[in-house]
Amino acid sequence: MNAAVIRKAFFRSIPVMSGYIVLGMGFGILLRNAGYGVLWAFAMSLTIYAGSMQFVGVSLISGAAGLLTTALTTLMVNARHLFYGISMIGRYRDAGKYKPYLIFALTDETYSLLCDGIVPAEDPNLYRFLVSLFDQIYWILGSVLGSLLGTVLPFSTEGIEFSMTALFIASLTDQWRKKGSRIPALAGLGCTALCLLVFGKEKFLIPSMLLITTVLTLPRRRKGAEA
Repeated sequence: MNAAVIRKAFFRSIPVMSGYIVLGMGFGILLRNAGYGVLWAFAMSLTIYAGSMQFVGVSLISGAAGLLTTALTTLMVNARHLFYGISMIGRYRDAGKYKPYLIFALTDETYSLLCDGIVPAEDPNLYRFLVSLFDQIYWILGSVLGSLLGTVLPFSTEGIEFSMTALFIASLTDQWRKKGSRIPALAGLGCTALCLLVFGKEKFLIPSMLLITTVLTLPRRRKGAEA
């Protein structure tokens, strides 16, 4: 394996390292507090590997959610990856043996590292594979550390489940400050508030995601029809 490509991929992934280890630890602690040990943390981060969905998944498994609810929630929470995948079709077309893992490991942060198309001329597919692999290793490491530390932390971990919510709020704030369209953010807030009032805090998640998807999709369809 090309040492230069490994080195470039590692240094490229460093910005994700700190975030994934910290957030992964939050997930591991939350999972431990729900009664699931380190093997659960490792297995979920290895096979599911979807940060926001793993945080939601803790509530689903601890609350004995049904299969349909789990499937719909997973689809809604991770639906954005469909758009990521579409934009990466050209880059992954000739990935060969790396393609299945590249598709599986395309998280928000990995996408941000690979979507610009800046890759080494030598073995670009290996480079993309390694960036994706390093990112998942960081997440698994954080999850396992969090699960282990959750048993010995000398302070209360109450509120740790808010860490992923805080991340999304920070992302929303950053996007709001930019001079782009604020319609998606306002639509998301409005639809969520409406569904919270109508369905209550226990059942508003899936209806709000469906409504947000519908509201944001209709204008695009109209523009396409007019064109």
